[in-house]
Amino acid sequence: MGEAAVDDGTSEVKAPDGGWSWAVLFGCFIITGFSYAFPKAVSVFFEELIREFDVGYSDTAWISSILLAMLYGTGPLCSILVNQFGCRPVMLVGGLFASLGMVLASFATSIIHIYLCTGVITGLGMALNFQPSLIMLNKYFSEKRPLANGLAATGSPVALCCLSPLGQVLQYEYGWRGGFLILGGILLNCCACGALMKPLDPPKTSETPGIENTPDDGNKKAKPKPKPKLLDFSVFSDLGFVIYTVAASIMVLGLFVPPVFMVSYAKELGNEDTKSALLLSIMGFTDIFARPTCGYIAGLQWVRPRCVYLFSIALIFNGTTDLVGSLSKDYTSLVVFCIFIGISYGMVGALQFEVLMTVVGTEKFSSAIGLVLLLEATAVLIGPPSAGHLLDSTKKYMFVFLLAGVEVVVSALVLAICNLLFIKKKPEAPETATKNGETVQEKEKNHSSTPPIEEPHKADGNSEKKAEDIMKDPREVETVLKDKDEQNKNITCSPDTKL
Repeated sequence: MGEAAVDDGTSEVKAPDGGWSWAVLFGCFIITGFSYAFPKAVSVFFEELIREFDVGYSDTAWISSILLAMLYGTGPLCSILVNQFGCRPVMLVGGLFASLGMVLASFATSIIHIYLCTGVITGLGMALNFQPSLIMLNKYFSEKRPLANGLAATGSPVALCCLSPLGQVLQYEYGWRGGFLILGGILLNCCACGALMKPLDPPKTSETPGIENTPDDGNKKAKPKPKPKLLDFSVFSDLGFVIYTVAASIMVLGLFVPPVFMVSYAKELGNEDTKSALLLSIMGFTDIFARPTCGYIAGLQWVRPRCVYLFSIALIFNGTTDLVGSLSKDYTSLVVFCIFIGISYGMVGALQFEVLMTVVGTEKFSSAIGLVLLLEATAVLIGPPSAGHLLDSTKKYMFVFLLAGVEVVVSALVLAICNLLFIKKKPEAPETATKNGETVQEKEKNHSSTPPIEEPHKADGNSEKKAEDIMKDPREVETVLKDKDEQNKNITCSPDTKL
């Protein structure tokens, strides 16, 4: 059965798994909340934007779609900036961009202006915060990483529970323009979260006993450390990473569709605006408990190497909920739909990046997440708008949820089946993978075209047989003893050798 290689957090700096790690986790909690909840919460303003600019559902859906596309599509850019400047400076600049976009959008005179300000500028700012926060979380946690991912992912439903009713109140009190302006001020908190991302101090070099330390006269220069690659494309040579990327790209086609259209669907059924917006809060409330619970389960000893299959189960649950929820015809059924979709979102959110960290490891994660988000960007960009076009043509929300459910279920099947078929066993490190007393590297040498080099002190089955053959012949025994005597004579006498 295909087991993923669990990353042990081995890197130049050991993950502390405590102390300042919890401050980093809190910052990642806030950033994740803004990044994922904001595109959903902004859908509260869609009805007023439709009346203001005389556009359709598909046109307003592009706002959330562009936000998510920038969050995903700028992944390689974020990876390059993080590898070049570090996480903290990138996040501080990102917080300014996120706030600036919403402030400028409050002065928009057409839907295109909102696309550029809210979608592009704010989306870029959130991307510059989201990806570095995950990278820092991966550096600060190792043993407790699944739980930390679950807790950080809980920021999304918590923010959704707050931002959705807040957006509704802001719309009533100040209109969509005033609401956008106030939300822009709230997004400045991303800068405070970025300030929490303190870089880990490199380990101090330990002094070797018995060797005198020579004073540094300033003439000797330390060897420069090799610069990390700005973007490491070698992750594509990992079959597990390729399978994950394909499945995730299919997943995001339908994953974000239900929250975007949930409020509009409730209003279509004749419910009040406040009751309709409450559905997103219900979804987020159940999501709050699902994410840390799933993160704890993923961290169990037996489950952690197989978390990719737990992720597949979560996707099947999410897609099936969409398929069944498409039959909802009243407010009560919508509430039940939101409860189950919230649980399934919690499972998916807690496992999505934990599986990626498990597949590629700590060293390549900064590049891997950027490339994954880039490949998912196209799917994110066409997902909600295509659902909006389907709604405009059919005038039925049922088909929107059916399409989303099918796409998520297909992604789960691709992930699970491909891992079962192509990832045969858990990869092992060359120095630890042994069989019959022979390491993997030794096996490769023995099967190569060049003859193997005999090691005099190698304890394997062949050396034992040679020793037995020598002991059978007395002449060979005498030869071996003479050779040892000559070697002992050649050793120079020193205080160490006299002992």
